[in-house]
Amino acid sequence: MGEQNLHFSALVGSRICHDLISPIGAINNGMELLSMSGTPPSPEMALISQSVEAANARIRFFRIAYGAPSETQLMGRSEVTQLLRDITRDSRLVLNWLPGEDVTRSEVQLVFLAIQCAEQALPYGGRVDIERQDDLWKLTLEAERLTLDPALWNAFEQHAAQTQNSSDAIIPAHVQFALLPMHASAMGRRVQYVQQDGKAILTV
Repeated sequence: MGEQNLHFSALVGSRICHDLISPIGAINNGMELLSMSGTPPSPEMALISQSVEAANARIRFFRIAYGAPSETQLMGRSEVTQLLRDITRDSRLVLNWLPGEDVTRSEVQLVFLAIQCAEQALPYGGRVDIERQDDLWKLTLEAERLTLDPALWNAFEQHAAQTQNSSDAIIPAHVQFALLPMHASAMGRRVQYVQQDGKAILTV
């Protein structure tokens, strides 16, 4: 996928997320109105509210991970950490964002794509420490059970994600493994990972 096609796919991602935010927000507003009207709480209402909150958080996350990047728009620590808390609520995954400074949306996009890769390796939950060292991002994955599919993770070293042209080379659930090295390459970065002492360390 060339740089032009990568940019086009990001615009598509932004458009889809933008169009989905409004109806999900409307559902959330409707739930609040029902609550204010005196409708008694129920397990069904609670389930709908939780589902709407989860969907809203995921779409905001996807809008950054798969949308159009920006080298000028900055994101603060509070904004990023709140979003990470929202997407991991009621899950066994802990995402620990360590940087205190503001970072560009493009940098956050790289990290969010890396987080998507980490999620695939932590199906039973775990912890991901996210830190910035000079110009590199370092994600440390820890869990009782790490599941790193060699066909996906070794592609970073082999640069397979940049050379695969077949549409069936990767399934939708693993698209982050193709996009992460593409966005990294566009920023002059390289994706690497190592496993040591029961941990996995991903740098970009």
